[in-house]
Amino acid sequence: MRAANRLLTDTPETDGRDAAWAFAAYQAIRPRLPQARDAGAAQPVASLSEAVGEVDLVLLDAYGVLNVGETPIPGAADRIGALRAAGKRVAVVSNSAGYPKRHMMARWQRLGFDFTAAEVTSSREALLATLAGDRRHWGIMLDDGHGREDLGDLTVSFLGDDPETYAGVDGFLLIGASGWNESRQSLLAQALAARPRPVFCGNPDLVAPRETGLSLEPGYWAHRLADATGQLPVFCGKPFPSVYDLARLRAGAGIPPDRVLMVGDTLHTDILGARALGYRSALVTDHGALKSLSCQSCCRAAGIHPDFVMASI
Repeated sequence: MRAANRLLTDTPETDGRDAAWAFAAYQAIRPRLPQARDAGAAQPVASLSEAVGEVDLVLLDAYGVLNVGETPIPGAADRIGALRAAGKRVAVVSNSAGYPKRHMMARWQRLGFDFTAAEVTSSREALLATLAGDRRHWGIMLDDGHGREDLGDLTVSFLGDDPETYAGVDGFLLIGASGWNESRQSLLAQALAARPRPVFCGNPDLVAPRETGLSLEPGYWAHRLADATGQLPVFCGKPFPSVYDLARLRAGAGIPPDRVLMVGDTLHTDILGARALGYRSALVTDHGALKSLSCQSCCRAAGIHPDFVMASI
């Protein structure tokens, strides 16, 4: 689907990346996302405690639900404790793929959460599970500060400013966008146009909420690449099923889809993915993708309605 999204033609400045821009960008790529039957108007609730009566497993997005950047959302850790006390299983399902698991777990502890490693599933892990046993040489979009930690047996070269790296690999993995820029994006598009190769995206998010605004994530660059080359990457992360399946497997076999609740801040990832799998869903509005926008208007425009809507968990 070449040139599907004019909003992604040029990288917006930080000030231009607001909630309205992000929603319009997600709408523009909507045909590339999973399809799901709409459920109609959501039920407003005061907190997550009012939405979990008929579920056994609560899956929680990170950014916009539990934290904004490096800042925990007030009351979120207490709410997790209350869910545990009520006998609910909890797990984080995050498209944050730029860091090793060890780093993620230390970060959760620093932010005041007590998740175990088995309770945290990232799209990076879903990507690695998809590529288990793969012997190709991959060019990887990822900051090299942590080296090859958590990359398993994959053979990788970090993509930087040398065109030879792009030319010499068997395919591309788009995992973390820190340090990525227009120059590197151009090198990637040119290399793929010259010789088509597999592309996997380990974080389908277009943006993520930070203290200073919305950051551009690998999904943004992946869709830019699809617009430029006509080749759509394979996505591992919300709203695509592999990351949900992995989190549900870790929580224990036998949990029916309608006994799972996905809590997120983004209609086109968290909520859409849950709806496509038959999970219940709850939308948080005050800290992430829909902050400052009309929730009802966005749901109607997208044709994506959660089961519940709340300001904060």
